[in-house]
Amino acid sequence: MTTDSVVLERTTRHLGRARGQLGKLLGGLVEERSEGTRLWTTDGLEFLNCGGYGVFLLGARHPRVVEAVTEQLRRHPVGTRGLLEPAAADAAAELVRIAPEGLERVYFAGAGTEATEAALKMAATQGRTRIIGAAGGYHGKTLGALALTANDTYQAPFRGLLHEAIRVPYGDAAALAAAIGPDGSDACVFLEPIQGEGGVVVPPPGYLAEAQRLCRERGAMFVLDEIMTGLGRTGTWWRGEVDGLRPDVLLVGKSLGGGVVPVSAALATPAAFAAFDADLCLHTSTFSAAPLGMAAAAETLRTLREQDLVAASDALGRRLLPQLTAIRDRACPEGLVEIRGAGTLFGLQFADGALAGEFLLEMIDSRVVVNHSLNAGPVLRLTPPTTFAPEDEAWLLEAFDKACTHIAAHVS
Repeated sequence: MTTDSVVLERTTRHLGRARGQLGKLLGGLVEERSEGTRLWTTDGLEFLNCGGYGVFLLGARHPRVVEAVTEQLRRHPVGTRGLLEPAAADAAAELVRIAPEGLERVYFAGAGTEATEAALKMAATQGRTRIIGAAGGYHGKTLGALALTANDTYQAPFRGLLHEAIRVPYGDAAALAAAIGPDGSDACVFLEPIQGEGGVVVPPPGYLAEAQRLCRERGAMFVLDEIMTGLGRTGTWWRGEVDGLRPDVLLVGKSLGGGVVPVSAALATPAAFAAFDADLCLHTSTFSAAPLGMAAAAETLRTLREQDLVAASDALGRRLLPQLTAIRDRACPEGLVEIRGAGTLFGLQFADGALAGEFLLEMIDSRVVVNHSLNAGPVLRLTPPTTFAPEDEAWLLEAFDKACTHIAAHVS
């Protein structure tokens, strides 16, 4: 049996010193199994899982998704890439069923960054060589996506290999209009409806609708990145629904595989997808739309719909946000500056990164897993599953209260 110390040593030696250091900082805990809202470590500790970077919308190992994947695994996990494959057709139909109007084509991938790459290629096939993103945006770390991920720390080592992308302030419609210019026929705009890794930044009312209007008016392609916010995470099927958005391309991931298999997708209008329609070899991947992932995606979408989990996400967020805010107002208003978000996506904005780190460790000490934000050091994120039970909510609030009280002592 592999001991925890061996896991740490092998991680540090083979997966990288930085990864090993992070594991050590978090107590050298080793994940062993998970189910629903809970996670267990090898030493028998039970944790409440509010982390996973948004993957566990259904919780861990949802029985319907596990059953669908198990059945597919036993029968036909990987396709030939030549013959027709029913699981892929099924997943695509389920995804289009709940997509904004006009999005009829689907390209499946694994990670969210691969969906971004597909969208970038769709833009390129139409001569969209000016790529416009937002400061604080996060769209992945493969080379194309990295050009849009607005963080110099991640970009600097690869600067010579990156496409030049334009960054504008998030939420500033005038700056976006200036970047697009009078003629946007050579431009493609990428935006998140809420910036997840940027710190759960919610744009001003009307900004996204105006961004879409500018793209339509000036002929720019509009890509909406809902990899973090989509499929009910923010309390609606798509966050773009709030502003009536109908993008040319919609990116989805994180929750799409039900927390069981990695799956992402780029949904597109027929016009945006035209070059991919004409040449099936233009953009391919051996494991794109592999039956195993497709079984997970299709069952995830059916489960979300049939169990009304989008509404459950909205309801859970409406219960938790005022309670978290009340604790923050009472216990640590100076250290925890703001709590924001929608549905089951919460951003905790601290006065500085050190306080955020201290808070994360306190939550781990109370056996609650949370996440930091890759593009915003002072912001931690809570992404609880929609399947939270009352005892889960009580556990989270108690741990949150304890952590707030702890960091208040560091501020005063």
